[in-house]
Amino acid sequence: MSTDFDIAIEEEIQTGEDIGSESLRDLMVYNDDFNTFDHVINTLVKVCKHDVHQAEQCTFLIHYKGKCSVKKGMYEELKPMREGVTSAGIKASIV
Repeated sequence: MSTDFDIAIEEEIQTGEDIGSESLRDLMVYNDDFNTFDHVINTLVKVCKHDVHQAEQCTFLIHYKGKCSVKKGMYEELKPMREGVTSAGIKASIV
């Protein structure tokens, strides 16, 4: 048996899911054998507006794990960042 309260909760959950799935993506950066730590760090600071500490942590994750999500956001927000990272010679994608 449904009550008005149950219906209101179900509508709220459905609305929250719709908002949450609205194109939130990750800017994924991948490890390679060519770019130096300093180059990747400097690129993340410049392109993604990371502070140095955050860029260093992401770079270590990229190196040791093979990849790292360096930014989360809408596709339209991440696209110029991906282009900036890839134009610096670093492999990146939006997933």
